[in-house]
Amino acid sequence: MHVLLVTLGTAGDVHPYLGLGRRLRARGHRVTAITSGYFERQVRQAGLDFAPLGTAEEYRSIIRDGELWHHRQAFRAFAERVVPLTLQPIYERVAERYVPGETVAAASWNAFGARIAQEKLGLPLVTIHTVPSGLRSVYRTPVLSEFPAMQWIPWRWRKVAYTLIDLTVFDRMLRPAINRFRARLNLPSIRRFVSHWWNSPDRIIGLFPEWFSPPQRDWPRQVRLTGFPRYDGGEIEPLPSEVREFLDAGEPPIVFTPGSPIQEVRWFFQASVEACRLLGRRGLLLTRFPEQVPESLPTEVRHFDYLPFSRLLPQAAALVHHGGIGSAAQAMAAGIPQLIMPICNDQPDTAARLIRLGVGDALHPGRYRGPEVADRLRRLLGSRETAANCHTLAHRIKMSDPLDEACLLTEQLGGGTSRVTTGCPPSAFVT
Repeated sequence: MHVLLVTLGTAGDVHPYLGLGRRLRARGHRVTAITSGYFERQVRQAGLDFAPLGTAEEYRSIIRDGELWHHRQAFRAFAERVVPLTLQPIYERVAERYVPGETVAAASWNAFGARIAQEKLGLPLVTIHTVPSGLRSVYRTPVLSEFPAMQWIPWRWRKVAYTLIDLTVFDRMLRPAINRFRARLNLPSIRRFVSHWWNSPDRIIGLFPEWFSPPQRDWPRQVRLTGFPRYDGGEIEPLPSEVREFLDAGEPPIVFTPGSPIQEVRWFFQASVEACRLLGRRGLLLTRFPEQVPESLPTEVRHFDYLPFSRLLPQAAALVHHGGIGSAAQAMAAGIPQLIMPICNDQPDTAARLIRLGVGDALHPGRYRGPEVADRLRRLLGSRETAANCHTLAHRIKMSDPLDEACLLTEQLGGGTSRVTTGCPPSAFVT
């Protein structure tokens, strides 16, 4: 079977697909990753075939758009700048490789060209959600950065609220580009994208466990949950020697990162360094934009461009980050507390779930100052209850094999069989 893995986004969005692809390949399938040319090296290191969506420079140009990381403007920027650029290339990459009876695709919810290929070509398609906020419910409503007041609306009125939000915001933003492209393929126009269209009617896989987001009775019936894939290339790229030397030279450091694409965050690192000073703790700053890091760092604080969390965090004391689901899952697997500074998209929802699980705390970007950060970290690191909760979740995560489950669910949809015998049962599903 030939599996096409289609995804848009940053490293945290792409890594789960690389992990899934490596596992599918080990099970005897051919796998092609369709994503930005920026990630070509990572795709090829994972041993997968590669079909680029634009160039690395185009990717860098897009992520420089500050509105993509604004808590109120992110979706509009995505709909106006990213969707028109990716619709046709995704459709074409998929259509070129589709062989009926031999091909299945697994795509992120925002890879709309793959969803259109399903309609036009009859392609078997899995929609993948790496975060729960993409699966709406009137019973347990995700925390939406664009509409935080949704949490306070009585549940009986939330369906009406969702409909109004879609018609006036989300569907209205998506409609022009998607319907223009559909017309070129002689497909009918769509009015309700979010509630009626963007998930595959074949299968939806949530790459998170039930204990993180319990299934809701108004989710689509084709939803299956697996667990956090936690692939970040760590098994391919070990920690550099200078990092190992720093880790071995003292107590476990606190790791700080605002997320891989965020660029204008000098204030974040200045406050982080101050928090380390106030706590008397070692710190490790992660960003690919060194100009954002203070020029003169204390000897107990170091900066590195990128490090795989699967190798780093088991040797860390805590993680301070933006609330990306991949970072959160790696910290839970490492059994360490987290301080979240959520900015946009799914990040506030992830922060709320970590707080509910008792393994973290959250701090609004406007309050991210050295003394406040130090105070929150002091409480997290000194709490026996938090430590016990972290230990419990780490054990839960290590006992699961979500990638094998996701492979099995994908194989079932495509009618393919692997060359590897697996004993994993079908994942959790909504009844």
